[in-house]
Amino acid sequence: MRFKAQILSESDVSRALKRIAHEILEKNHGADGICLIGIRTRGVPLAHRIAENIKMIEGKMPDVGELDITLYRDDLSKASVEPIVSKTDIKFEVTNRTVILVDDVIFTGRTSRAAMDAVMELGRPAKIQIAALVDRGHRELPISATYVGKNIPSSLDEVIAVRLIEHDGETHVSIYEV
Repeated sequence: MRFKAQILSESDVSRALKRIAHEILEKNHGADGICLIGIRTRGVPLAHRIAENIKMIEGKMPDVGELDITLYRDDLSKASVEPIVSKTDIKFEVTNRTVILVDDVIFTGRTSRAAMDAVMELGRPAKIQIAALVDRGHRELPISATYVGKNIPSSLDEVIAVRLIEHDGETHVSIYEV
């Protein structure tokens, strides 16, 4: 892969997540009844960061959970003969709540669909919304993010790399050419 450009700096990511927190509160008329579920791997720290921003704005910390969608993917057989299943950690009810699925990049929509399937097995939410740090386009399913930090139109020959301090030791978003 060849580096093309850095799209978001650490401060850009921070600002985008604060904006998403404000948008969540505006759309849902406050923090009551909402919960955030981060899609593993990088959606988890993003969900925690958004929740912290909501707490700073609203004074109330929403529930945050972690979701592994490995077994819900429609490309499971292509991914691995024996998939590695990580941990789903959701210690709260989703029934009758507004569930906000958080991911780093929304691309084809397949990850979001798998996440919705997984959440529906946990209960029946009042609503499911999607928050993504980056929307790169190229949907294969009729799914869109409710909240987007940055739209980055890309070609199929490009890769959007989100790096977060919690996993990568640094925070930024870059684009690479394959």
